[in-house]
Amino acid sequence: MTFKEYKGLDLVAAGNEILEKWKKEDAFRKSLEIREGAPEFIFFEGPPSANGMPGIHHVMARSIKDSICRYKTQSGYKVNRRAGWDTHGLPVELGVEKKLGITKEDIGRKISVEEYNEACRTEVMKYTKEWVSLTERIGYWVDMDDPYITYDNRYIETLWYLLKKIYDKGLLYKGFTIQPYSPAAGTGLSSHELNQPGCYRDVKDTTVAAQFELIKDEKSQKLFGCETLPVFFLAWTTTPWTLPSNTALCVGPNIDYVRVLSTNPYSGEEAIYVLAKSLVPVWFNGKQPFRLLEGEFKGSELTGISYHQLIPWFTPEGGSAFKVIPGDYVTTEDGTGIVHIAPTFGADDARVAKAAGVPGIWVRDLNGELSAQVDRRGRFFLPEEMDAEYRRNCVNEELYGEYAGRYVKNAYDPTLPADAPTLDVDLCVMLKQQGKAFRVEKHVHNYPHCWRTDKPVLYYPLDSWFIKASAVREEMMKLNESIVWKPEATGSGRFGKWLENIQDWNLSRSRYWGTPLPIWRSEDGREEKCIGSFKELYAEIEASVAAGFMEANPLAAKGFDPEDMSKENYDRIDVHRPYADEIVLVSPSGKKMFREKDLIDVWFDSGAMPYAQEGLRNLGSSHFGCTADFIAEGVDQTRGWFYTLHAIHTMVSGTPAFKRVISNGLVLDKKGDKMSKRLGNAVDPFAVLDKYGPDALRWYMLTNAQPWDNLKFDEGGVDEVRRKFFGTLYNCYSMFALYANIDGFDPETPAVPYGRRPEFDKWIISRLNSLVKAVVAAYEDYDVTLAGRLIQDFVIDDLSNWYVRLNKKRLWGAGIAEDKLAAYQTLYEVLRDVALLCAPIAPFYSERLWLDLVPGADSVHFHSMPECDESLIDSALEERMVLAQKSSSMVLALRKKVGINVRKPLSRLVIPVLSDKVREQFELVKNIILTEVNVKEAEFIHDTTGIITKKIKPNFKTLGKAYGKQMKEIAAAFGSLNQEQIALIEQAPDGYTLSLPSGDVLLKAGDYEISSEDMPGWLVASEGPLTVALDVTLTPALIREGTARELINRIQNLRKDSGLDIVDRISVSIWAEGDAAEEIRSSLEDFSSYIAGQTLARTVTFDPSAADAAQVEWNGGNINISVKKLD
Repeated sequence: MTFKEYKGLDLVAAGNEILEKWKKEDAFRKSLEIREGAPEFIFFEGPPSANGMPGIHHVMARSIKDSICRYKTQSGYKVNRRAGWDTHGLPVELGVEKKLGITKEDIGRKISVEEYNEACRTEVMKYTKEWVSLTERIGYWVDMDDPYITYDNRYIETLWYLLKKIYDKGLLYKGFTIQPYSPAAGTGLSSHELNQPGCYRDVKDTTVAAQFELIKDEKSQKLFGCETLPVFFLAWTTTPWTLPSNTALCVGPNIDYVRVLSTNPYSGEEAIYVLAKSLVPVWFNGKQPFRLLEGEFKGSELTGISYHQLIPWFTPEGGSAFKVIPGDYVTTEDGTGIVHIAPTFGADDARVAKAAGVPGIWVRDLNGELSAQVDRRGRFFLPEEMDAEYRRNCVNEELYGEYAGRYVKNAYDPTLPADAPTLDVDLCVMLKQQGKAFRVEKHVHNYPHCWRTDKPVLYYPLDSWFIKASAVREEMMKLNESIVWKPEATGSGRFGKWLENIQDWNLSRSRYWGTPLPIWRSEDGREEKCIGSFKELYAEIEASVAAGFMEANPLAAKGFDPEDMSKENYDRIDVHRPYADEIVLVSPSGKKMFREKDLIDVWFDSGAMPYAQEGLRNLGSSHFGCTADFIAEGVDQTRGWFYTLHAIHTMVSGTPAFKRVISNGLVLDKKGDKMSKRLGNAVDPFAVLDKYGPDALRWYMLTNAQPWDNLKFDEGGVDEVRRKFFGTLYNCYSMFALYANIDGFDPETPAVPYGRRPEFDKWIISRLNSLVKAVVAAYEDYDVTLAGRLIQDFVIDDLSNWYVRLNKKRLWGAGIAEDKLAAYQTLYEVLRDVALLCAPIAPFYSERLWLDLVPGADSVHFHSMPECDESLIDSALEERMVLAQKSSSMVLALRKKVGINVRKPLSRLVIPVLSDKVREQFELVKNIILTEVNVKEAEFIHDTTGIITKKIKPNFKTLGKAYGKQMKEIAAAFGSLNQEQIALIEQAPDGYTLSLPSGDVLLKAGDYEISSEDMPGWLVASEGPLTVALDVTLTPALIREGTARELINRIQNLRKDSGLDIVDRISVSIWAEGDAAEEIRSSLEDFSSYIAGQTLARTVTFDPSAADAAQVEWNGGNINISVKKLD
């Protein structure tokens, strides 16, 4: 047989060639077929949205998932992998609005809901082609021909089924509460959306400490005392735009409050200020005179005191407003110890105000519905949009008119220039002018932003449907303990802590493109139904038709058959808005029931996929709502998809949704900054694939850092992987193929028994089996990074740099004697098993290598992982070869230090040994070391006197922890240790006891550092317990031999440049002048035969006829060498 040879490594071409082969042979499908009947490994694919282009971070996530699934297939499992598309929600809607040049308010006016949703349906699959291309090109085997799609009717029906299950358990309810709201997106947000990475950001806002003037009466007299000055409560806020909605001030019942006599910094007016005692130095720090007045007051003594409305634009309806109330959440960590309460803009504000009977500032709109003073677009309510009677009775338009319609955050108004003053600034200026601002300043604080629009959110009163996640908090926490997280800290920390403080899930979304909430209610809100299937909906519509509430059944009109579960039948209908909104049902008491207009949170869509990807057609099957063995996504999904999977599975099935999860970190640019198109630092994954191929990219991303650590993506790292790892593996194969083809090596030839193979072969086979054991263990632990690094180190250090390089000569010469056959068979076995081990991480090149080694074989991905043969592992052999590798590396470093390259022989190497066992190990690998470092003799000695002088230093960090008080004495003792004592310390495996007057000190490894000093004519290096000493004296004989080796190097390079075959015989003529001539003549006298043997030359002469031959560099000058092929 003939092994395929290549002109060079081209990972891009290899990737393209293998991809076409997989497509032609339908390799992924076949990988499932050959595992039919095998145990199943359950994997869930998190659904991306195809309305955005895939990025480099998607390569990371998909490579992790693919590597684990490929490994499990090679381990004998059947691994179904079904792709999915997340097709609902804000990403799609915002994209459509931008494309059409509309806002949410235009839907239903400039464009119908039907037209809008049809545009969403089209837009959501906009980049499907690019997603499919990336998926295929990186080798991610996943079924994209039959993906689950969240807008599919059968998927939506399953969501309804799950919601009804949750509803029937009493875990779905309606409430009117303060919730995160995104004016830019026009919808409320759930707490887990608000906790996506990057949502909370440091922003610099205008803040104010406002002065709330007390009403002087019996309750407040104690704060006025004998003074005639006005008294103010000081309250600080980072959101001045909420001050017009203030209806109370909150104090901590047990906090001590005091009165301070001072002046307003802006007006100079004298007044008395009330604030927490411990915060007086913060607000009165010598910039203006102040005096602490007598008396201290607990917060509980201040409750009930009234004050004048700060900004009297609106009159609250009902209740007793503008008074001091208690609150247990008030602290003195910042602010003044007095909290401004706007019940319509904060959950805590609403809670304490309700408990104290304090109303909020509610605006009544044209429909008679109550709203906060800020509308859903983030503006102060326009008077013309208010109820006429409310406007007359409760609004001071003379004061309010100037500010009506202003956006509370400039980010909400796209028409404003970047330097436009904010509403906060203008309000603070107004308060200054009115003498109601004590201090106005910029302040950096953490503020939440919408995860999709990147604009600030508000806390806003919303009528929403909630899932009572808090009711299953303990169960979710318990189930989380059974999940294996990578990294573990994410499971116990970020995810676990989140579960401990979980809030009820705001399910409602005030949007158009999404899964309709399947709840119908009577107009009085007393009767409601939660629909759990289209079959149930069909029957309810029939009842409504019979009651005369609907003229006909729209499902039946479309030809929908409630008994037919086929896709074709379900595709006949559409249950999105507006169609679901047009369905009117009949209540048990005979009243009309209308669907709640909300959609459900898109995260519920994706979190329901263990059930919904199967659909109700598979209800009752083992796959419906099963638990995944493995999932993986980015860390941003910890409180997104991971959470919703876990929450839904807990509530519906009482089981975990997944057993094991890898949560990968962010992919940053090489400086550690977040990638973005705006910053111009985003990496195009397609461009990287075009340049380096999929395997180099995957290997780099999976081995550069643990997946859960943030990766600083550097294209140079991808190139380094291509050159160092894949280039090295390619070179090993190329060398094998070259010589194997010359000799006609056949892998089917009966194997040379391992017992008869040379020690080098036994060593690499032992290392291979040790590698197999370690790599399989790493894969089993889902540690792809470790697996890849182990393979990479083996290929570069053991296979290429040690085994191939030092055994290549065994393949020279004619015929295949047993030694050469053993070398071929050994190298073949190693390359074959490396292909199998690499396959999960580098699927393309592993396939190429495998098929080149085993022509006509099935895909490497259909074959099992190699098994470790413990009988072939020789630990002692591996240990002594490590000694050879390490000592050789140290000697080569010493050569480099003095500029003596390895082609120049040296005479003597001395290695101190600590025991006879170590000496025996070194003796067995002595010849390997000497050949590798080009030294004539090696001595292994116990006594280094006269050759090596060692020094020892204490490790103050480790010793200080154990013997802190003795450290001065220990340092002095170290300074007096002689060479014999240092040797004893080195040789003590269980530690060395240093006897001191103050008490014994046990010195263990790590408690000291031993180094060696050079002696005249010698270089010394130490690494841990290993020390080597090299005689660097060059004698005339050594110089002549070195010259011969340099000539061999130049001749071999000329052979290669001339395109000669490795078996071609040649004649060599050399010419030089000056010092080089004498140096070369002298060398040829002793070593011409050696040079000829190494270069396949019949003659090597020093001849003037070569004066016009090729010039080569020599000691800073040039010489001429003629290389002629002989017939």
